[in-house]
Amino acid sequence: MATLVLNRRTLLLNAAMAPLFARAVMAQGRPIDDPQIPPGEIRDAYAWKHATALTGEPKYPAGFSRFDYVNPDAPKGGTVRMASQGSFDTFNPVPPRGEVSDGLGLLFETLMTSSLDELDISAGYGLLAEATRLPDDFSWVSFRLNSRARWHDGKPVTPEDVVWSFEKFTTINPQNQFYYRNVVKAAKTGDNEVTFAFNVAGNRELPHIMGQLLVLPKHWWEGTGADGKPRDIARGTLEPPLGSGPYRIAGFQPGRSLTYERVKDHWAAALPVNVGQHNFDTIRFDYYRDLTVMVEAIKADQYDYRAENSAKNWATAYAEDIFPARARGHVKLMRIPDKSSGVMQAFVPNGRREKFKDWRVRRALNYTFDFETTNRTVFFDLYFRPASYFAGSELASSGLPEGKELEILEKYRGKIPDTVFTEEYTNPVAGDDIRLRANLREALRLFKEAGYELRDRRMVNAQTGEPFVFELLDYNPDGGRMELPWKENLAKIGIDMTYRVVETSTYINRLRSFDFDMVTAVWAQSLSPGNEQRNYWGSESRDREGSRNFAGIADPAVDKLIDEVIFAPDRDTLVAAAKAMDRVLLHHHFVVPQIFYPFDRIVVWDRFGHPDPLPEYSVGFPTVWWWDAEKAARIR
Repeated sequence: MATLVLNRRTLLLNAAMAPLFARAVMAQGRPIDDPQIPPGEIRDAYAWKHATALTGEPKYPAGFSRFDYVNPDAPKGGTVRMASQGSFDTFNPVPPRGEVSDGLGLLFETLMTSSLDELDISAGYGLLAEATRLPDDFSWVSFRLNSRARWHDGKPVTPEDVVWSFEKFTTINPQNQFYYRNVVKAAKTGDNEVTFAFNVAGNRELPHIMGQLLVLPKHWWEGTGADGKPRDIARGTLEPPLGSGPYRIAGFQPGRSLTYERVKDHWAAALPVNVGQHNFDTIRFDYYRDLTVMVEAIKADQYDYRAENSAKNWATAYAEDIFPARARGHVKLMRIPDKSSGVMQAFVPNGRREKFKDWRVRRALNYTFDFETTNRTVFFDLYFRPASYFAGSELASSGLPEGKELEILEKYRGKIPDTVFTEEYTNPVAGDDIRLRANLREALRLFKEAGYELRDRRMVNAQTGEPFVFELLDYNPDGGRMELPWKENLAKIGIDMTYRVVETSTYINRLRSFDFDMVTAVWAQSLSPGNEQRNYWGSESRDREGSRNFAGIADPAVDKLIDEVIFAPDRDTLVAAAKAMDRVLLHHHFVVPQIFYPFDRIVVWDRFGHPDPLPEYSVGFPTVWWWDAEKAARIR
């Protein structure tokens, strides 16, 4: 990815707490006027289950011994060194501000966890909770905690910890108030049981969202720190917190490095979801400010593993003639198909700005972007151009709608672009001067239809004379490879685009408050999309600070199509609804698609073993890899 839209700490917490965003009351769901925790006799009517799946049945049955992709005999030991860009100033995942450290998912645990080889990533298997139960209308969910679950100080994990964690996440962090908005009650309902009640029935994802709740130790946070002062869950801290996970913090240098050590007597080491995993004794994160330095650092054996997202680096930086360790076979370059998600990376005009409200303006901007030339001259012809918000997955729309997808779209005919039914969405194709000139003429035509004209070689509003100018905001000092050629093309039709790179914290603050004309955004889509789509394109998220609705979308038909996705009763309907939503978003021309690459590019020092084959939907590093002493000795 060229430019990220959220800093990695936010991405970390989204992954740790849950990959989905909840909406208030769904149009297709049945609102519950007075949601209550059901009494015991009602809850007892539903059987406890070892796992749940969003659609269909979980892959692994009750009593399974381990996930198929792990090596149950993987040796324990060794150290793996990771690298991260930026810095950190807190270990507290609750407050909305602060630079949260990497790896907190090693320290804290969730109620349920998922496998890496299931299409349904929302399938949940017992971790802190050994079982779950829920009614047919999904209006509540209960979790039975594992009686062996322990914090690192030996105290048990309790229902009070779960309820307290939920309350703190939702009262301290405004993002989470929206995130858990459908969850209106949480209570201890048994010695080892906790139940959540929802204000809407029919939303299949809400029980899974609660299973992914990050659980924190109430007694530790309400105690006093090493300085003798009461701890405050609402503030950042660099006091290593108490956890229940497979690792604890062993040492750190603020903003520079962080080391986790494996908990040798981890309470959950023998659980089926953990067998063959968490094999390293030590996991270390080193922080770098500069991406170029990071590349040179892995070549100098300063860390072990890098996911390379630069086509230029992949093509040139690791060549054997300049990288002796690779020539000797000490470093492996791996290209692994990415089956875990669809993706859209794009220039995103801020639709809250008057100049970007007309779809013809946004479509005209697409005609000025010459992907083919940029891909050839800058990216070594390694990339593809996305023509879907789920590019590279079965959820991507193509051709003209038919079957169940067409049935869904017909319900909204007249409220969605007519071209949805008559034209396949395609991006303009350039790649040479002749086709680029034709594209620029089409861009001029669209601008004219939208009320603009060229005056003295400047694009201006035909009525006001105001020039069409905008700022493309970025935080990546190594950026500009796509942006500057695009700027030149825009100038050919009289548009002045300013490419501005700012410090990361400034970028994040402006992004959160939608204080930008245009940014580059990346949406890595789940193969089981649902409630998070509200946070991306829903009307309610348009003006909510911190949402990922960067385009400023507020469209009733889009809201309805998101509901079609959320309330899909089976996989076939989910795929059709996702394609329908995807198609409508495309025909609104909300974004200017950039690039995508359907592979993971990995650079790794050959000190490690790994399952063969790797999990179908993840590289699994370092979770299911292990230290290979023989390989490490050969390199040393």
